Amino acid sequence: MMEEMVVLFNSFEFGLFFPTVTLLYFLLPHRFRWGMLLAASCFFYMMFIPQYIAILGVTIVIDYVAALWMVRPGLPTGKRKAILIGSILSTCLVLFVFKYWNFFHSNLAMLARLIGWNYPIRMLNIILPIGLSFHTFQSLSYVIEVYRGHQKPERHFGIYALYVMFYPQLVAGPIERPQNLLHQFRTPHLFEYQRVTDGLKLMLWGMFKKVVIADRLAIAVNHIYGDPRAYSGGPLLVATVFFAFQIYCDFSGYSDIAIGAAQVMGFRLMDNFNRPYFSKSIAEFWKRWHISLSTWFRDYLYIPLGGNRAKTWRWRMNLFVTFLVSGLWHGANWTYVIWGALNGGYLIASHSTQRLRQAMCQRLGLARFPTLHKVFRVATTFSLVCVAWIFFRANTISEAWYIITHLFRGLAHRWKPAGGYWNTGTDQAEWIIVLLSIGLMEGVHVLQRHRHIRQMLRERPMWLRWLIYYALVLGILFFGVFDNQQFIYFQF
Repeated sequence: MMEEMVVLFNSFEFGLFFPTVTLLYFLLPHRFRWGMLLAASCFFYMMFIPQYIAILGVTIVIDYVAALWMVRPGLPTGKRKAILIGSILSTCLVLFVFKYWNFFHSNLAMLARLIGWNYPIRMLNIILPIGLSFHTFQSLSYVIEVYRGHQKPERHFGIYALYVMFYPQLVAGPIERPQNLLHQFRTPHLFEYQRVTDGLKLMLWGMFKKVVIADRLAIAVNHIYGDPRAYSGGPLLVATVFFAFQIYCDFSGYSDIAIGAAQVMGFRLMDNFNRPYFSKSIAEFWKRWHISLSTWFRDYLYIPLGGNRAKTWRWRMNLFVTFLVSGLWHGANWTYVIWGALNGGYLIASHSTQRLRQAMCQRLGLARFPTLHKVFRVATTFSLVCVAWIFFRANTISEAWYIITHLFRGLAHRWKPAGGYWNTGTDQAEWIIVLLSIGLMEGVHVLQRHRHIRQMLRERPMWLRWLIYYALVLGILFFGVFDNQQFIYFQF
């Protein structure tokens, strides 16, 4: 478990940290800003476990030096590739030791017991450094892009360290590419009222999604998924749908706050979510969900494996392997591996049955009702995603299987009132708050199908804009859950 001293975006400490760092940023001359941001980012990271900054420092030095070595004049291609591989292995070794050693150890120990082999190696009593998977992938993208010739190596060590450690997206992304972010640290950013207020609005919206929706949904989700065998039917179904919205609001809320905080200072981070639950297929869902990670796996694993340029069986294998690795990236547990495999299987099945589904659509006459057909596809995609989320959220594979096999049992019976409203550990008032908040969020999503809601608000009268802002602030203050609940993706 992570210690309580982490500076969470939804904490009082961050409420002091962010304005202080931002004010210093604009007060300092441009040539000193990178140093202040790097120091602030180090402080932000060291609030977890101070000594872990050394681990991050080692990986920064390795990749920084490797990138410079790879561009030395006259260096043979073979040596350049060897340096790249050495850098990747060194960076991934740190990730393996802290995140995956005990997982592989426990599985090997179990296998050893089955075959009667003495397995003397011990487990490691260590805590996973916060955000390790995220800044590992950001470092890897840098050395790979330098190797490919798409990015010049950064010779200023401090600027490169800041690229890896930039505090808004240090812990849970978005996972940036060097072409987008590195040059921005050299660009002077002036205080621009419109940009600053747009960033603050995005942070406010992200906070609403986190503390009003995600953390309130977490009450019911944790209550039911904490002991799923005590339930069947309705409570399991509700908790599963609730978790789908919880993880979206939690992670997209973090991304909004991170992107908004960076925007206030003048930095542009990539969008990480684009209304994913409006997707009409699993393939579309993965173009809209955690975009920075999906595109990372596409560019650095899926395409190097051959992508869709290979024969059909090989393409399917490439796709499946990519999602297996993606599942393992999310966590050292077989539940995450199955989650990744399930999503890979969805995509393969979707491709294999495309003609059959088109024929059924024509036979049923759905083509004559495009809106109905779209709603059906969105509902089907959301249902498949929810089934996959069960493995993502469940503590064990057996609990996940129990939930799947008991989702629709006893739906005709009245739910027991013990344990909260509809047996979910929450009362009726909390249900009303949650449902109205989700309805508000989805209404905003519908409105911003073609352009962002902030652009629409600029065209409205000032009194209406400020009324909306005040209502959002009051909604957060009155209906938010302020127990410093950490963001779900911090554990990855």
